[in-house]
Amino acid sequence: MISFIVPAYNEEALIGRTLEGLNLAARAIGEPYELVVADDASSDRTAQIAITHGARVVRVELRQIAATRNAGAREARGDKLIFVDADTLVSESGVRAAIEALNTGASGGGSAVNFDGTVPGYAKRVHPAMVRIFRALGLACGCFLFCTREAFAAAGGFDETLFASEEITMSRALKRQGRFVVLRESVTTSGRKLRMYSGRDVLRLFGSILLAGPKALRSRDALEVWYGGRRDDPDLAVASRQ
Repeated sequence: MISFIVPAYNEEALIGRTLEGLNLAARAIGEPYELVVADDASSDRTAQIAITHGARVVRVELRQIAATRNAGAREARGDKLIFVDADTLVSESGVRAAIEALNTGASGGGSAVNFDGTVPGYAKRVHPAMVRIFRALGLACGCFLFCTREAFAAAGGFDETLFASEEITMSRALKRQGRFVVLRESVTTSGRKLRMYSGRDVLRLFGSILLAGPKALRSRDALEVWYGGRRDDPDLAVASRQ
């Protein structure tokens, strides 16, 4: 069985479309599946929306993406685990390719990522290079990662000492368990963080990480882009006025 594990924090604006996309993809493939939403301290309608889309909701109070993904995995019943962020759309072809990779012996894998909506110029310039780097290094993007339950257990799950870059550590851990596949298919994730934070904000964040070194990835306070309270997407605000 396929277990789609969706970590979420205050994602009422986007989680519905994510879960609907997964439902459509999984039904088209025809394999048994489940949706597990790990609701990490949401104060909005995230859980209610998840339930209306057929998900089983696991409530946690962690505010850490690695630990939240692990909590969802512990509750999952499938032998194939697909981790999808709550703001990410995965096509039928992407799910089908991931399952085919696992059925033919891969321990896990990921894909490239595209952003929805309009994104700043700096992001448009940097994004293609990042896609090529991740593909060349054989790394999954954080919003979409899949693996067998056996490989996940052998890898020890996501590293809960990390508040960011946990997908890179997990990709490397899964590679030690067997073949790791970066799919030709891409997923589409929300570009809201790029829209909500200026290039200067992002540069300041990554500069502080470079100065502090790896220890910066072990502190929630240093990672405003990932853990800050901003959720208001300028693109959604414009759409609501039209």
